[in-house]
Amino acid sequence: MQQIRVLFICMGNICRSPTAEAVFRHCVAAAGLQDKIFSDSAGTHDYHIGEPPDARAQRAALRRGYDMSGLRGRQVSTRDFEVFDYVLAMDRANLHLLEQQCAPENSHKLLLFMKFTENAQEHEVPDPYYGEAQGFEQVLDMVEDAAQGLLRHIRDKLPG
Repeated sequence: MQQIRVLFICMGNICRSPTAEAVFRHCVAAAGLQDKIFSDSAGTHDYHIGEPPDARAQRAALRRGYDMSGLRGRQVSTRDFEVFDYVLAMDRANLHLLEQQCAPENSHKLLLFMKFTENAQEHEVPDPYYGEAQGFEQVLDMVEDAAQGLLRHIRDKLPG
């Protein structure tokens, strides 16, 4: 069986999307589904290509057991729309940018990540970059919830 491939997208790929990638990978590993589900992250902009995630995001994630130290920023590519099954934006602004880049035959893969949340009322993950440490904790709360919902959604689609 081919792996289900999930791509998390934010603007610079140093705060929200690598956080979502790390949290979701952790959930997938805890469920023993690493051979069935692959995840990655990228940014719509080229601001931080090759850079590690924001130090504040890394510290907040590490306090909850998520190691993001090996992740590096990259920009979304045209090929991503072809190879990933889910291209999940953290907010509407980035979703709009993805819609402009994506070929019509792959547009069904584009969704807001928070579509998979079960507890939060928000539809967008706020960008914590210009804020205080609490913003990174809020992002983690939201991402943990949506990651569990996404995993349930994907697990329901897996054969057997």
